[in-house]
Amino acid sequence: MAGTELTGDNTCLTFVLHNEDHTLGNALRYMIMKNPDVEFCGYSIPHPSEKKVNLRIQTKGLPAVDVFKKGLSDLTALSEHVLETFEISVQNFKAQQQEEESMEVQ
Repeated sequence: MAGTELTGDNTCLTFVLHNEDHTLGNALRYMIMKNPDVEFCGYSIPHPSEKKVNLRIQTKGLPAVDVFKKGLSDLTALSEHVLETFEISVQNFKAQQQEEESMEVQ
């Protein structure tokens, strides 16, 4: 998992995501910011040659770890929905193509 910055306040943490980049950083930041209990969420890449994302979360009272886990869960659910919708669309397209081809043969 990610490393965290340990302070006395569990509502404000920085998570370090190793072997990740803007793809996960920005998507996760977006999902976390949709949570009304979040005051701030931002990420940075310390250096372009490092495959590391620093993700900062500040909440209005909930533990930042819980908000981080919910953001990951929400992003997973969204990704699964997009994949399922895409696969259905591909199946429908292929079926339509086969139908059109069989109509041309007749």
